Amino acid sequence: MDDFFNLAFGIGEQTLTWWQMSIRAVVVFIAALMIMRIGSKRIFGKHTAFDIVLGIMYGSILSRAITGNSPFWPTLCAALVLVLLHRFLAFLAYSTSGPFGNLIKGRPVMLVKKGKLVEEELKKNSLTENDLEEAMRIGGVTSVEEIESACLERSGDITIIKKKQP
Repeated sequence: MDDFFNLAFGIGEQTLTWWQMSIRAVVVFIAALMIMRIGSKRIFGKHTAFDIVLGIMYGSILSRAITGNSPFWPTLCAALVLVLLHRFLAFLAYSTSGPFGNLIKGRPVMLVKKGKLVEEELKKNSLTENDLEEAMRIGGVTSVEEIESACLERSGDITIIKKKQP
């Protein structure tokens, strides 16, 4: 049975055949889905730097398992460890919300307060007034004076809260 798996996955061989890489791709795909189920739904849904880094590393590690650049089973284990680490750090960031949570997930930044631009924050975050105007158009706002607050979220989105109309 071991000989069958070694032949099918190309374990111990210098080069892989097209069908060995295909078998690896199917197994990696199924394993990746199962590993992602162990993680949380937000891993690829919230696009914070924390999540994007995991996505890049996860894809890179799993591709090595398919192409045979790294040992097959240890590479799948490394992918699992990454997802578990992400889940653990997300749990810590949630339960300790404060400096650690801000370090891991980032923090929102106020760009407009009570109808006034906070130009230092725009500059510090490399945002132009055109970037803010785009978010204003999406939010149905025509001028900064109509905004109670505008915030650069951890995901990079700009959210706008309009002033209450009398």
